[in-house]
Amino acid sequence: MLEPDEARARILAAIKPLAAVERRLEDASGHVLASDITSPVSLPLWPNSAMDGYACRADDVRQASAAAPVRLRVTERVAAGRFPVRAVGVGEAIRIATGAPVPNGADTVVRVEDTDRGEVLVEIRDARDASRNVRAAGEDIRAGDVALRAGTVLGAAQIALAAAVGAAVVHVHRRPRVAVIATGDELVRVKAFGEVMAGRRIVSSNSYGLVAAVRAAGGEAVDGGVVRDDRAALEAAMERAALCDLIITTAGVSVGDADYVKAVVASLGGSVDFWRVRMRPGSPLAFGAVRGTPWLGLPGNPVSALVTFTLFAQPAILRLMGHVNPVAHTLEVVADEAVTLAPSLTHYLRVTVDRSQPGSPRARLSGPQPSNILSSLAHADALMIVPPDRASVEPGDVLEAIPL
Repeated sequence: MLEPDEARARILAAIKPLAAVERRLEDASGHVLASDITSPVSLPLWPNSAMDGYACRADDVRQASAAAPVRLRVTERVAAGRFPVRAVGVGEAIRIATGAPVPNGADTVVRVEDTDRGEVLVEIRDARDASRNVRAAGEDIRAGDVALRAGTVLGAAQIALAAAVGAAVVHVHRRPRVAVIATGDELVRVKAFGEVMAGRRIVSSNSYGLVAAVRAAGGEAVDGGVVRDDRAALEAAMERAALCDLIITTAGVSVGDADYVKAVVASLGGSVDFWRVRMRPGSPLAFGAVRGTPWLGLPGNPVSALVTFTLFAQPAILRLMGHVNPVAHTLEVVADEAVTLAPSLTHYLRVTVDRSQPGSPRARLSGPQPSNILSSLAHADALMIVPPDRASVEPGDVLEAIPL
């Protein structure tokens, strides 16, 4: 049986980012760059003003004060989008807007608040802005610089920068198509809830939860439906799913008489790398490939399915999308209560995290921890990690947690 970190490492080692596609910049949010974006221009293009005020020479205003203001002759007004028509000479200033090009000869912009706002002559009443408030050409990016590197996730700031350097079309890794298949004769979709009310079936909550999780991770979910415990039906479903970039199944990977998934993978010429992980919840986790497509066999219990998705399937999806660091970051939390655990397993406890007090956030169980108690996961906002060498948690213990 593998430790969770080892299992995740083996999954990620077997998965490569998907091929690059072209996307219009306005459609690229959330994608990962597949190639560098190099800027053909410098940013800013020219020296410009960081303030609304007066562009002038620092030497002319170094002695200015409220008691002894300096008066300069105003030669013109330059709004954003306009260019000055002359240089600034000794004893001169121009009225300038934020972002407007600074004229030759000026090395200072005095903020308008430190003046009398004069139109012909301006009175400078403070020297604090001498040699300040001029943005140098190319101080952000110079022509030929790499503005954004391959592997960068395109969020709002990155999209804005790409636009600023003229990248109307970008090369990104495409989003993976992820097939989600639930197995079990006892399962029905929500539309058949009458069967649940009659006490004959249960809702396939994994179908809905995992499709939502795939979409939240950035993948395109392909709902493979609920497949009964029948080898032929499961083979047909897996054949269809192999046309996707990743296959996720739930249930059928344990040791029950109707647990056919591993046998079906083998019958389709696939492989099983491993099928047990030393953790709770979620020990019966399988990983392999079908027709060359990576396959993750998640447990059937709803909590186990969603916890193992967070730990293993989500990083796999992010790796397919081109993420350089697909593993979720952890935060340090302080346990708020005592918990007794089975030893020799890594436990992922469903907790709520209180960040309202100074110091490390406090973590408290969000409800009962058995793997069938879905409500405690729905109410949780983190998974607190208890290492396998710990048989208990005491109040005040410091542990790591994975935000949900």
